[in-house]
Amino acid sequence: MSPLQYLTEEWRAEAERRLKSELTPERMNHITSSMSNVYLDCPGGGSKHLLFRFDAGALTELALGTGEPPEAEFLITGAYDVFAQISRAELGAQKALMTGKLKLKGNMIKALKLAAIADRLNKVLAGIPAVY
Repeated sequence: MSPLQYLTEEWRAEAERRLKSELTPERMNHITSSMSNVYLDCPGGGSKHLLFRFDAGALTELALGTGEPPEAEFLITGAYDVFAQISRAELGAQKALMTGKLKLKGNMIKALKLAAIADRLNKVLAGIPAVY
């Protein structure tokens, strides 16, 4: 597979395909939650958002867009470069949150309980050949 440009519709479609095939509801602990990542300072300027929505552990929505992010249980904001490091498995999401590289809106205690699930999700995304 040729590398895909990170945060394009092609990358999003591949991410959705892989997440649905590799992360079973059991591996996702049958979670029902949503997370909207807001990527600041994207190449070419501006920001983008990526919404993940899970119902009973199944990915039901993975939406990429610009402008105001959709409503979600968790809103995570950070620089494009920080999210790129997480997607390449060079930086852990928990460490990025704890060191202030990412900002979280939502229940921090619940977010920490879901950290292992977020790591599983990020591991799948790290497997997508991408150009950042």
